[in-house]
Amino acid sequence: MKQVLEILGFLALVQGVAGLVHEFTDWNWGLVQRLGFLDGYEVYASVALLALGAALFAAAGSRKSV
Repeated sequence: MKQVLEILGFLALVQGVAGLVHEFTDWNWGLVQRLGFLDGYEVYASVALLALGAALFAAAGSRKSV
């Protein structure tokens, strides 16, 4: 379970960074800008993904290794 949380946290962090990089540099990569319902809220969604990634890493750190 710990590895699953770490992988999901890593993916959330990467997508959050990709969304912010896209907004500030217009590089065309990442998932956030491809979702139509987030139009106008891409920066907020990217910051939320960064926070989610940090929370997932914290949750993984609190789990015991099996």
